[in-house]
Order: sequence, then C-alpha cells, then structure tokens
Amino acid sequence: MAEKAEKKLEDFGRDMISEIDKDLSPTFKTLARTKSNVIFDESMGYIRLGNKVEERTFVNVGQARKFMQTIAIANKCKKFLRENSHTSIRGLYYQLKFSLGETLDEDLFSEQSESNPLIEDLEVALSLKREDLNLNTDRKGVVAGPLVLRDRFGGSEDIIDCTKQGRSGWMIPSDVDNGMDFKSVDADYVLVVEKDAMWQRLNEDKFWKKENCILITPKGQSSRGCRRLIRKLADRKLPVYCFTDCDAWGWYIYWAIKTGSINLAYLANDIAIPEAKFIGVTMQDIKDYDFLGKLTINAKEVDIKRAEEMLGYEWISRSKGWVNELKTVLKTKKKIEQDALQGPRLSFVGEYLKEKISKKKFLV
Repeated sequence: MAEKAEKKLEDFGRDMISEIDKDLSPTFKTLARTKSNVIFDESMGYIRLGNKVEERTFVNVGQARKFMQTIAIANKCKKFLRENSHTSIRGLYYQLKFSLGETLDEDLFSEQSESNPLIEDLEVALSLKREDLNLNTDRKGVVAGPLVLRDRFGGSEDIIDCTKQGRSGWMIPSDVDNGMDFKSVDADYVLVVEKDAMWQRLNEDKFWKKENCILITPKGQSSRGCRRLIRKLADRKLPVYCFTDCDAWGWYIYWAIKTGSINLAYLANDIAIPEAKFIGVTMQDIKDYDFLGKLTINAKEVDIKRAEEMLGYEWISRSKGWVNELKTVLKTKKKIEQDALQGPRLSFVGEYLKEKISKKKFLV
C-alpha cells in the first residue's frame, strides 16, 4: 500500500504541475464532507458521502492559504512514506507548524484544528485512509480469542496469537492493514462488548474459548482501527454481534459500527458493518429477566435528548423494533447498564449472551 499511496501523491503533484504548464491555476478537488452531502445508502446499508464536489484553487485569495496547507501536508506524507516512518496527526501538525519566512511573522498552521480537516480532504481526494499515509491515531480497543496475526513493522515480523495475551488482551493499533494480515482465524463469530470492564469479566471466564469467538471491546465508541478490524473479520463471513448498555449512547455505538457515522461517511466502505446484529441490552430484557426491573437507572436529560435524536435518523426510524425501544426509553425515562447482568451471579452474563445468540434474539 505504501507504494500505491506514494504513487497517488506523485500523480497528484504531477497533475498540478501540468496545470501550471498550461498557464492554469492549480486546483484541488475533493468530495464535500458537509452534512448536506452525507446520505444513507439503503442498498449498501451504510452512511456515505454524496457526489457534491468541493474545489479550491491557488489563485483564489480566499482559498490560497488552505490550498498551500493541503499541498504541504501531501508533501510531508510523501516524505514519511519514502522514509518508512510514522507519526500521529499531532506529530504532523508540529512538523508543519513553522514560520513562512524570516520576514513573515506567520505560521503555516496556527492550530491543529486547521490541519486535521485537510488530512481528511486528502483521504477523500486520493481514496486513501490516513493510515495509508503513515499517519496514526490513538490506539483503542482490545481483542482476545482464536485469531493469529502477522505484523511486519519497524523492520521486524511478529506473530500475535490472541489466545495468549493474558488478562490484558491484544491492543488494537490504528492501522490493521499495512504490514498486517491474518495468519489464521478459527472463530465462529465476533462479539463486540462496549465496556472494557465487561470484556475483562468475559475474558476471565474464557468466554471466547468456551464459545469459540473473538472477543473485542472498543472501550466505548469504536476507533477507526477497531472498526476496520471488525470489518475485516466480517469479510471472513464471521457473524458480528454487539453487546452494549441499554441506553441511547450504547445503542449509538452499535449503529456507528453497523452503518458508519456521519463524521466518517467518507470511510464507510472500509469500516461499516451492515451485517452486524444487536443482542442487547434492550428494554425488552426488563420483561424477560425479572431481576433487571430492580436494577434500572433513571435516564438523565442528555440520555433523553440523545434518544430523541436517534429517532430522527432515517436509518434507525425505519426499524419498528428500534423505534419501540427508543420510545420506551422516552416513556419510562429508564436505562440499564450491561453490568447489571452480573446481578444474579457473575457468570450470568455468559449465560445471557449464549441464550441470545443461540435463540437468535436480535433487535432488528
């Protein structure tokens, strides 16, 4: 991928030089990452960008600075690729935060909030992920189970056996594509658990071993690397089941995994998992498991507001089951944490999950 990414950057530069040779102003084009250009593609089952194009030219006074900044980022990323070196988006910002000249008291970038959107513009324009440009984001997410990976990084090759990572599991990096591939995947399904504490509970019970599954926690909202790993496992035809808190925030974690998100609509094809299924926790569980009725929590105003927002999303509002769940939250003003399933006994969580999966009790 490094060679492909470098070639795309070179072609990007050559196209601008060609425009200059023709006495034209160099132009940068990319799909607009605006809310008005984000659509839900029902045929694909995820949120993606539409076809509106944003264009900026060097000779436009209002666009010249942003144009120059975009070119500086592209040039620096090409340097990283040639050197086979990586940095964070924060590191890139500091690499480029320099004065424009001895006589000019102005930085190329004054804040990281200027550089971050331009990185995304390049991702869209070149059909690349920032990880393909040797830019890393924070690691987030942990995995355990019958998954063995081959990782070529920093001049060495390591074999990572996710059945032998002890109590901590394997920390998912931001880039699970470049220099990394699956050596073996021997699981029956993937279980995504919202909270790290619940993941630890299931890992201690060796749930992944008993049920022959890959156990992942995104530790809250999923990172790009975590979603990409789940997508790659789904491409292996492994079912993906999501297990979160029974509130709008937990449920949105599931929907971000399933349909992608508005902010990352430009990466939908790489990270959305439309085939993912939700197994709990649901408001219906209060009726199905008597003890849960005593373990509910009062929903806060932010929980109610989030539930109302979710009802407004067309990809959610078209599901009768989800509309009923959200309306029940609004009516009862209650929520349940997944941790409540430990009420009867610590091992009950595993029993709950096995029942939900075996009986295909999915919320759809």
